[in-house]
Amino acid sequence: MKKRIFSGAQPTGKLHIGNYLGALRNWVALQTEYESFYCIVNLHAVTLPQDPSTLKRKTLDLARIYLAAGVDPEVSTIFIQSDVSEHAELAWVLNCVARMGELERMTQFKDKGKGEERASVGLFTYPVLMASDILLYQTDLVPVGQDQKQHLELTRDLAERFNRDFGETFVVPDPYIPPVGAAIMSLKEPQKKMSKSDENEAASIFLLDDPDTITKKIKKAVTDSGTAITFDDSRPAITNLLTIYHLLSGLPLEECEEHFAGKGYGDFKKELAEVTVEFLRPFQAKVREFDDATLKAILRRGAEKASAIASETLRNVYERMGIR
Repeated sequence: MKKRIFSGAQPTGKLHIGNYLGALRNWVALQTEYESFYCIVNLHAVTLPQDPSTLKRKTLDLARIYLAAGVDPEVSTIFIQSDVSEHAELAWVLNCVARMGELERMTQFKDKGKGEERASVGLFTYPVLMASDILLYQTDLVPVGQDQKQHLELTRDLAERFNRDFGETFVVPDPYIPPVGAAIMSLKEPQKKMSKSDENEAASIFLLDDPDTITKKIKKAVTDSGTAITFDDSRPAITNLLTIYHLLSGLPLEECEEHFAGKGYGDFKKELAEVTVEFLRPFQAKVREFDDATLKAILRRGAEKASAIASETLRNVYERMGIR
């Protein structure tokens, strides 16, 4: 019997090349090896204010991106979080298992909430809902970026605590973090991860950017002092750009350095732009292939399959807690 993986993305902002290289690419690679559940986490999205009509549209747009990236609905289960009510139900149970101190230590709340009293309670308990997402499906493996690793550690803690207090109920999941490309950095601030919430759109290459926009962004990307085009931790800007080239071209690390030996930043950026545009061209064409009716049918089937598993897990949780 195959082990399970679970992952998801919020239908907010615009997905960028870092989202693809750090997450979507891994989902596709892992989907035949594991029983795969890929969710559009729209309940997480409303921890911050959202325009309802925009959120609805972006939810379908994200489903298009999943499919265009190669997530196969005949192999993987693709669904919308809010279509499976067990996510919210288990989150309440886990809220009663989690500790205030654990959530207060979550760095993402500190970053997004910025210490404001007006920050939503949902933003504070976001990691508990994430734990619910994962544990509902008895998940073995969770593809995550470094920024989500702390949340997965909380998930593991909650699963172990529940199992200890109420009996073996949840699989304790392990992280899957790819060795290269897990964190693609900003084109403008290479010490900071590329982010779809960055106010400076020039800092990110979005998956649906047109060729001219991609070329301009790469041309204006910051570089380090010196001229060598090599992987060097002390030169984060050029290392980041070279990592993108390595991952999109498929050229081994050593060959990337050899290829650009003696060349200047101008030549390098020109070739990086060409590789990026050509890499995204077939992906962008696939995005346009899926109409709303097709998407909704795929998502409905996915929700039915996910709900069957989630409801069994929740039933076991309620029985063990004596609240059935």
